[in-house]
Amino acid sequence: MNLAAFEQDQKTYDAVERCLERISEAAAKLGDLASALMPEQPWHKVRALGNRLRHEYDAIRADRLWAIVQIDLPALCAACEDALRRVREAKGP
Repeated sequence: MNLAAFEQDQKTYDAVERCLERISEAAAKLGDLASALMPEQPWHKVRALGNRLRHEYDAIRADRLWAIVQIDLPALCAACEDALRRVREAKGP
């Protein structure tokens, strides 16, 4: 999928918005733990994105959402997977 297809596919667009809201909410619930486990991630921006999606939805640019999914999200996912692995290893078998 490219940006043009993303902009035209309302279901996918809405799903991306909703999933980014969930990520933002999870970051808020994790609070300081998120920063402790993954200090290199821009948690303030992650949390702020959720607020923008909920309250300024009419000003969200499709190209920015697309960039988040294509550029920012893979690094966040990799960092989360690494943090989960470290937490599981610390707990032991």
